[in-house]
Amino acid sequence: MNIQDSLITLWNSTGIANFIQPVDPSITSPFEQFLHQFGSPIMLLVCLFLLWLGIKKQFEPLLLVPIAFGGFLSNIPVADIAGPNGFLGIIYEAGIHKGLFPLIIFMGVGAMTDFGPLIANPKTALLGGAAQFGIFGALLLALCVFGFTLPQAGAIGIIGGADGPTSIYVTSKLAPELLGAIAVAAYSYMALVPVIQPPIMKLLTTKKERVIEMEQLRAVSKREKIVFPLVVLTLCVIFLPDACPLIGALTFGNLCKECGVVERLSDTMQNALINIVTIFLGLSVGSKLSADQFLTTQTLFILILGILAFSFATAAGVIFGKIMNKFSKTPINPLIGAAGVSAVPMAARVANKVGLEYNPNNYLLMHAMGPNVAGVIGSGVAAGVLLALCN
Repeated sequence: MNIQDSLITLWNSTGIANFIQPVDPSITSPFEQFLHQFGSPIMLLVCLFLLWLGIKKQFEPLLLVPIAFGGFLSNIPVADIAGPNGFLGIIYEAGIHKGLFPLIIFMGVGAMTDFGPLIANPKTALLGGAAQFGIFGALLLALCVFGFTLPQAGAIGIIGGADGPTSIYVTSKLAPELLGAIAVAAYSYMALVPVIQPPIMKLLTTKKERVIEMEQLRAVSKREKIVFPLVVLTLCVIFLPDACPLIGALTFGNLCKECGVVERLSDTMQNALINIVTIFLGLSVGSKLSADQFLTTQTLFILILGILAFSFATAAGVIFGKIMNKFSKTPINPLIGAAGVSAVPMAARVANKVGLEYNPNNYLLMHAMGPNVAGVIGSGVAAGVLLALCN
C-alpha cells in the first residue's frame, strides 16, 4: 500500500468523512434522502439540545442527561459504540433487553415511597385507576388512527402512565425498535408535569371545587404499612401474574422500607443501587437514539400520542375526582385526581400548588399522594394487562 492509499484509508476512518452518508438511490423522497445523508449531525444537535434541557432547565436531569449523552455516543460514526459489541450495546442487552434495569428502579421507587396516604384513604385508589384511561385511549388512537401494530400501540400507550421505567420495560418487551422515541417522550412529559397539568386541571374544575378542603388523614400503623405491600402482591399473583415482575419489585422495596429490620438494604435501594442503575439505564436508552431509528415519521406520531395519552390521563383523573366528590360523604377536591398519574411525587406537588393558588389554607399534598402512589401501582397493573394482551 502506497502513501496515497494509506492517507485515503486514514481519511475514510475519520469522523469527518463519515458524518454525511452517500446518496441512496433507493430513497425517492427528498426529505427522507436528506435525513439519510445528514442524520448523524442532526441527532448530535438533538442530543445537545436534550443535554441543555437537562442541565440548564433541569428537566428530569438524572435521566435526561445520561440519555442525551448516550444518544450522542450512539451517533458517533465508525466507532459503533451502540452496536452489539459496543459499550452501550452490551449494557443495553444486559439491562434493557432482559428487562433488569426498570425492575431495579421499581425496587428503589418502592423503598422511597410512603403508601400511608393511600392506606389511610383507600378510595383514592380509584383516582389512580381512572388516570390509566390515558394509556388505553392512546393505544386505541395509535392502533386505529396512526396505523401502529397492537404491540407498538401498547408500548406507546404506556406513556400515559407517566412512568419512565414502566414505559421502558413494556417497550423492551413489545416494541424495542421504538424504545428511543418512547423513552424520550415518557421522560420529557414527566418533566413537563408542572406545565401540562395545571391548564387541564383548571379547565375541568370550577373555582368552588378548587377551594374544597379535605379532612385530615388518619394515622396509619406500622402493621398496616407492612401488610399492605404483601396484600398488593398477593392480589397481583391471583389476578394478573404478568404484572408481578414490576409489582413484585415495587412491593419488595416498600416492604424493606417499612419492616424496619433491613435498613441497610432499604438505604442501598433508595440511594446507591438506584443511582447506579439510573446511569446505565439512561446510557442504554440513549443508545437507541441513532439517526436511523429516531428520525422517522413514527417518532413524530409517538410524540403526539404521548402528549395526548398524558393529557387524557390527567383529565380522566380530574373528572373522576369530580364524580367522587358528588357521591362522597366527605368532601374530595377533584384536583387530587390529576395526581393519579405515576409521576411521584411531582404530580401530587402540582395538585397541592394549584389548590393553594385558590385557597391559601388548602394543603392537598398528602391527600394527593394517595392517588399518586395508586398511579404507580396502576401503571404496573396496566403494564401487565398490555403484556398479556399484546404479546
